[in-house]
Amino acid sequence: MPCSAVPPGPPATESAAAPSRPASLRELFLSFTRLALQGFGGVLPVAQRELVERSRWLSKQEFVELLSVAQVLPGPNIVNLSLMVGDRFFGVRGAFVALAGMMAAPLVIVLVAAAVYAELAHHPLLSGALRGMGSVAAGLILATGLKLVGTLRKAVLGRELAWLLAALTVLLIVVLHWPLLWVLGSLGPLGCALAWRKLKP
Repeated sequence: MPCSAVPPGPPATESAAAPSRPASLRELFLSFTRLALQGFGGVLPVAQRELVERSRWLSKQEFVELLSVAQVLPGPNIVNLSLMVGDRFFGVRGAFVALAGMMAAPLVIVLVAAAVYAELAHHPLLSGALRGMGSVAAGLILATGLKLVGTLRKAVLGRELAWLLAALTVLLIVVLHWPLLWVLGSLGPLGCALAWRKLKP
């Protein structure tokens, strides 16, 4: 999936924070493997730290833009994101290499963990550990969202409309318990229409 559909970040400010790029397909593979191996309970916070803060392959604005596209496409967000980042730097080969790095090591770990879980599923210690990991994952995702909230200053919609759509999303999912597909089907086109009106000359 080509990344040309995603508008580039601003030329002077945010883009300046992402001057680097992977030197080779090997570096791309190893970076996504490292990213995947840190992502217990959720890879998104780790992806932001690795791609924006550590490797500096993306600015915060570019990360948010790619993540926005990844979230509305079918499939796991982080898989879509890895495909787009790989394609951004090395084309189709990069997309497949990034995906391989994202999936290879975790696949082995998950198979082993599934075998262990089948034997220990009813152990109270394991149940408590899994609940604790869920809380940590939620906290990591919230912290990542707070780190990226500054990008709303450059959002096409403007800060107020962006916050309004975020509040509506929380209301529909948390309070009214709408299925995610319904939320995307209603607020997604609304957000696109509002952005199109803002961009319209």
